[in-house]
Amino acid sequence: MTVPPALLQFLASLAAVLVVGGIVWWLKLGPERTLTSDAEARIAANEAVDGFDPVAVSLDKDGRGALLRDASGQILLLRPHGTHFAGRLLGPAASAQLDGEALIVDSGERRFGSHRLALTDASAWMQAIAAIEG
Repeated sequence: MTVPPALLQFLASLAAVLVVGGIVWWLKLGPERTLTSDAEARIAANEAVDGFDPVAVSLDKDGRGALLRDASGQILLLRPHGTHFAGRLLGPAASAQLDGEALIVDSGERRFGSHRLALTDASAWMQAIAAIEG
């Protein structure tokens, strides 16, 4: 039995697509994750900083990040990183500035950078970040 070259090429291409799809699934690549609730933000915060227990949460309007504060006043910035969220506790080098109704938070770490958040209470968070002392 001979297999036509076009069918062989089609089957090889299909197999390659399925292999690439499997690799993408295995690496958990895909669309950017968003935060849709305070509970999701709390889970992501605990994944970023083990034991972080927020008492205040402010979600970005599009779910592309959050600011969280714990009982001791530490502030955690969450931002998307692939299909997960990366988080940093803000220190004295952190800064924030208003951009219309949004807040641009600079973590003070060159590798983590800054992130723009559309928050309902951006002004209050800007003041809280400005009050961080070392």
